[in-house]
Amino acid sequence: MEYVPSKLLSDAVDNFSRLPGIGKKTALRLVLDLIKRDENTVSNFAQSLIKLKTGIHNCKVCGNLSDEETCSICSDPKRRHSVICIVENIRDVIAIEQTGSYNGVYHILGGLISPIDGIAPSDLNIEQLKERIEENPPEELIFALSANMEGDTTCFYLSRLFKSKVGKISQIARGVAFGGDLEYTDEVTLARSLEARTVYSA
Repeated sequence: MEYVPSKLLSDAVDNFSRLPGIGKKTALRLVLDLIKRDENTVSNFAQSLIKLKTGIHNCKVCGNLSDEETCSICSDPKRRHSVICIVENIRDVIAIEQTGSYNGVYHILGGLISPIDGIAPSDLNIEQLKERIEENPPEELIFALSANMEGDTTCFYLSRLFKSKVGKISQIARGVAFGGDLEYTDEVTLARSLEARTVYSA
């Protein structure tokens, strides 16, 4: 990186550049901008990060991020709790919620089965899903996983595990391109994929 006149500045830039998508030059711009701001603004910014780290939880039901033990979606009586949409990560929940077209609940796996990468079913949030289904069998499970080999492998595994325990297993339509991640799919395409979901067949 270019010349930096202060070790404090250099340390701050190093920390910012550890964030995904933030290179050294972008980190330097962010840090220099913070230096220009008043002390209260910077203090509030720092405190919000500390509160975020110490105060946020994973929902005990679905695995979503929440300020409470149960997230706002799982605790909402207006949601269809009989329909569970299975997604890979929290970013996928955000992407689907932005469409405004889904009124069920979610279950976040925390990844996809990938033998090549050493990710087995036991490494994912599947046991919690199993307990959830056994306690209160849903009418429908929707697979909304990335359209790639790992996503297909995970769908196949879950369908074998739950096909005798739920009323219906479906999969979002392949308006999402093969190899594509849900978080990068535009809202209209994602909404149509959910609405046009089909019965899953392994």
